[in-house]
Amino acid sequence: MIKRISLILLILILAASFFYFDLNQLLTLEGLKGSMAQFDAYKAQSPLLVIGGFFLLYVVVTALSLPGATILTLAAGALFGLVQGLLIASFASSIGATLAFLTSRYLLRDTIKQRFPERLEAIDKGVKKEGAFYLFTLRLVPIFPFFLINLLMGVTAIKSWTYYWVSQVGMLAGTFVFVNAGTQLAQVESLSGILSFDLIVSFALLGLFPLIAKSLLNAFKKRRVYKNYNKPKKFDRNMIVIGAGAGGLVTSYIAATVRAKVTLIEAGEMGGDCLNYGCVPSKAIIKSAKIAEQMRTAERYSLENTAPQFSFKKIIARVHDVIAEIAPNDSVERYTDLGVEVLKGYAKLIDPWTVEVALNDGGTQTLTARTIVLATGARPFIPPLPGLEETGYVTSDTLWDKFATLDETPKKLVVLGGGPIGSELAQAFARLGSNVTQVERGTRLMKKEDTEVSKFAQKSLEASGVTVLTSHQALRCEMRDGKKYIIVQQLVDEEQSGQQKEMAFEYDELLCAVGRSARLEGYGLEALGIETDRTVVTNEYLETLYPNIYAAGDIVGPYQFTHVASHQGWYAAVNGLFGHFKKFKVDYRVIPWTTFIDPEVARVGLNEQEAIDKGIDFEVTRYDFKELDRAITDSAAKGFIKVITPKGKDNILGVTIVAEHAGDLMSEFVLAMKHGLGLNKILGTIHTYPTWAEGNKYVAGEWKRNHAPETVLSWLEKYHTWRRG
Repeated sequence: MIKRISLILLILILAASFFYFDLNQLLTLEGLKGSMAQFDAYKAQSPLLVIGGFFLLYVVVTALSLPGATILTLAAGALFGLVQGLLIASFASSIGATLAFLTSRYLLRDTIKQRFPERLEAIDKGVKKEGAFYLFTLRLVPIFPFFLINLLMGVTAIKSWTYYWVSQVGMLAGTFVFVNAGTQLAQVESLSGILSFDLIVSFALLGLFPLIAKSLLNAFKKRRVYKNYNKPKKFDRNMIVIGAGAGGLVTSYIAATVRAKVTLIEAGEMGGDCLNYGCVPSKAIIKSAKIAEQMRTAERYSLENTAPQFSFKKIIARVHDVIAEIAPNDSVERYTDLGVEVLKGYAKLIDPWTVEVALNDGGTQTLTARTIVLATGARPFIPPLPGLEETGYVTSDTLWDKFATLDETPKKLVVLGGGPIGSELAQAFARLGSNVTQVERGTRLMKKEDTEVSKFAQKSLEASGVTVLTSHQALRCEMRDGKKYIIVQQLVDEEQSGQQKEMAFEYDELLCAVGRSARLEGYGLEALGIETDRTVVTNEYLETLYPNIYAAGDIVGPYQFTHVASHQGWYAAVNGLFGHFKKFKVDYRVIPWTTFIDPEVARVGLNEQEAIDKGIDFEVTRYDFKELDRAITDSAAKGFIKVITPKGKDNILGVTIVAEHAGDLMSEFVLAMKHGLGLNKILGTIHTYPTWAEGNKYVAGEWKRNHAPETVLSWLEKYHTWRRG
């Protein structure tokens, strides 16, 4: 802080001295013309001293963003001629600009990063990728004030050396014009005479050159990518979508809505994993499990505790009934009515525009389209655990069919994995009567959440009867006397197993829930050279190696959520159909998610640990549901809301909610973050009493109370005392 204050004082002193000694009068066109004879005399006596002094003055004026740099450029031509003047002015201006850039970075970047962390992070990503290109474009066009470019670019993460050399090259053309004019100083009547309208237009056209060059480069890249393929002269379709999960359904729906001819190809069930194996069936069984738990603990509502009596086979049948009830929303018939052609079969890319479909009912069909969208989803990841295949296992995809034949829940169930899927199903099956052991290699469950939330989740699962083993490594599965066992070992830390004793846990069924991996095989990606790294590699527009082939959903990441796949589906459709006019970068700024354990855990934006890792100066506002009337009436007063805001500001950086209806409560915060509304706006919004949503208003009230203007309130207290007489 002392160093920053000292630097600011130095800048102020130098700037004040500039005006105090009337240097601003000297650095005018009239002042320059009137001083040329004296400058020539000095130069004749001490040429090196004049060159050095002039160079230093130019650097200081530019570094301090003082008026007069244009006059100094003219003076360089008048004093030293075209070649020598151009060298002096070019290097002095670039060095001065870089010093101004570094000063801005030192004084402003940290402050702006603390106040606007997400915006600056997005800018930094763009600058890292295209910063030199855009800086070069700006430097070519002198209509942009160079001192503003210095100050604004200093706030970004562009490298200093990059900034210097791009400025050196980019300003060369403009510097040449003014130095050359300076060689004819006597004929220069005004600066506007030098920088005429025609010249400005010429510079503007010159500034367009990098953009034109970039377009030509992109065209060259496309030509190189497509060089081994013959593009069809006509296409059967505008768009082909492979995969009928959330991403593929949204993409094809939007395409049909804008009257494009679109074909959707799906080999399995319409609706993808979410409808058939994931979100829908898991929430159905979670609801049954919750009712069973409420019966078992009915005394919370002054009722008699009752051991729930049920047929597990009927519970699984209900799960399938729920799927069947929702299925028409994603059905072939519905999408056909919407204008989408649906083909049931396996799709394979033949070339960048051609797809071959092995139809489920026999035969093949070959289609061409201008745009192809890959939305093939993901499958459960199966770890290479010795003995796992021999002893057998289920996943979140397969358990619904396998368990449909069981009369009762598995007596002993091992859940491998402590993420959202593993935690949700572990709690559900424990509540339905299974003896559940959950094994997690990490130090805590749900590691993407705050430590406090992870501990809360573990206590909730343990209260439901789950035996949670964190920091335990699964070593192998084996059969002993006709019984199945998993062998685990406690870890000293996440990377070291140490010499801990092995432990064996018997199980009837093992649920593998250690994550999901993108479906990449069998679609012809390798033959076309489409890059994959656990997921399909795309740019910010969801384009793959081939600009006409897009990808959306779990096959892309970075978030494997149904709502994110739907979100990406919009971008894939719009960019794929209209990208030749305008492309849109995928917006990942506000992504919410919910883990449906009981109580639920919902998140959007940053949590505390992430804010710390990013170096943000933040504060946490907390509200506990034990104080909420509706939570008390529901005998569900566990949980809390935590809101992350910048120090002293009400704009929301992130929210974590742990509560019975956390996923529903989160929507208000998502809306606020999306549209830049702060806690004051939420506080000023009427919320129905008595509802869970009041918790959102109360946490905003907590923030307001923590930032009450104590001085004003003190004076108000004195005023009211005076009014009482």
